[in-house]
Amino acid sequence: MKKLELWQRYQKYLNVNETVGLALDISHMQFSDNFLKDMEKPMQDAFEQMQALESGVIANPDENRMVGHYWLRNPALAPSDELCTEIEQTVAKIKQFSADIHAGVIKTPDGGSFENVLLVGIGGSALGPQFVHQALGKQDSLNFFTFDNTDPEGMDQVLAQIGQGLQKTLVLVISKSGGTKETRNGMLEAKTAYQRAGLDFAKYTVAVTGTGSALEQTAQEEGWLEIFPMWDWVGGRTSELSAVGLLPAALLKIDIDTLLKGAADMDVITRKPQIEQNPAALLALMWYYAGDGQGKKDMVIIPYKDRLIFLSRYLQQLIMESLGKEKDVSGNNVYQGIVVYGNKGSTDQHAYVQQLREGLSDFFVTFVQVLREREGDLLEVEPGITSGDYLQGFLLGTEQALYENERESLTITLNEVNETTIGALIALYERAVGLYASLIHINAYHQPGVEAGKKAAGVILGLQTKVLEYLQNHAGQALTVEEIAEGVGQPEELGIIFKILDYLTHNDRGIQKKTGSNYCEATYQA
Repeated sequence: MKKLELWQRYQKYLNVNETVGLALDISHMQFSDNFLKDMEKPMQDAFEQMQALESGVIANPDENRMVGHYWLRNPALAPSDELCTEIEQTVAKIKQFSADIHAGVIKTPDGGSFENVLLVGIGGSALGPQFVHQALGKQDSLNFFTFDNTDPEGMDQVLAQIGQGLQKTLVLVISKSGGTKETRNGMLEAKTAYQRAGLDFAKYTVAVTGTGSALEQTAQEEGWLEIFPMWDWVGGRTSELSAVGLLPAALLKIDIDTLLKGAADMDVITRKPQIEQNPAALLALMWYYAGDGQGKKDMVIIPYKDRLIFLSRYLQQLIMESLGKEKDVSGNNVYQGIVVYGNKGSTDQHAYVQQLREGLSDFFVTFVQVLREREGDLLEVEPGITSGDYLQGFLLGTEQALYENERESLTITLNEVNETTIGALIALYERAVGLYASLIHINAYHQPGVEAGKKAAGVILGLQTKVLEYLQNHAGQALTVEEIAEGVGQPEELGIIFKILDYLTHNDRGIQKKTGSNYCEATYQA
């Protein structure tokens, strides 16, 4: 396509939303002129399903739950006055609690002010807050730390960074059920660190959890500082605009009212039934077009802004956990999903852009552009040229280089990074995911694969307990993997048992290993 034709296509399909400072350009996606017309009926069906979801129907039948993250930024849409009031009261409570922390009304046990916040969570309970903190966190606010994995060494590193500031650190433990093992482990690690420092963990800690959960019970029994609600109609990956994300954001002096308004304004835009006026519909249709409705191409997210470095990780969970499904809503095997990965520009000029241009054509790129270069005075690194000009040049140059080699891309442009645009970006992708799920007839709001992984991990840990007990009951005896497997009644699990033993012998768990003729032939004894 010639450049003048591309310019005409750009003008035809550009979607601009000035109220939220966001635009979408799909001109570099090479769909035919008939594509949007052909998809009109499926998209109108998707709009109807979305409208029903927002009205409060059971949209997640597996768990008999409503799906209500859209009510979080417009409580009046909630299907009952009770839910509307709960949402409004929670936001008010978040703002009051955060204001009291900042003003020193809520103090540390020794009478000082909180200077740090440690968030303990995983998945949506960490990725959303991390994304928003990186994008919008204020310099004069609390320092932000996270336990977002069950890696002991990783938690040790975070505690080392906090150092002597532990006695000035507020802890947020976020888990809907209270049974998520990674979060439970992080809580216990944090609690131990406070106890070792002679500090009363409960006096530093806040829970964000579901009503009646094990975590709520713990917080009540131990007298934690506060408890904020998580509702079963909000999934983890769409929870950033609930207490999960709003509480840490408010503590970090982010304007949560504007964040919510940006999302609410985008919701209004993305309810429009006219496809070309609806950026979420266009986004979902580009995903459908690129992957032939079957996820045949990967989605590469490249934001050209350091403050958006967590965007690809945040979207990776939102999109892949929502769309990666074995079965459709009728129970047919469909094996759907879209692979999402990315980093940031222009870092990727020196990483995987080489393959994007000349390697496998199994992807499409989403560029994220920010027009506002920086606050304060601009600095010219060459006459008439700033560092930001180079960033813009790399983005446009990469977009053009890919297009010349028939590699497709779309571009989301933000006027600047602020509460409005980040709220709008969150809402845009949440809606696009929902619409795309309707187009391919899958349930975007459950995660049976995640649950299967958790159950499998529980089985492994149960087997590890049996292995340890068997060795301790036969202390002093050098036993082979085969003998141990037979002893615990799992002769078919040789591979897993060997890996368990290999792990235990490297972690001072009272198990000694003597290697045989090769690495896998060894004996073990307690």
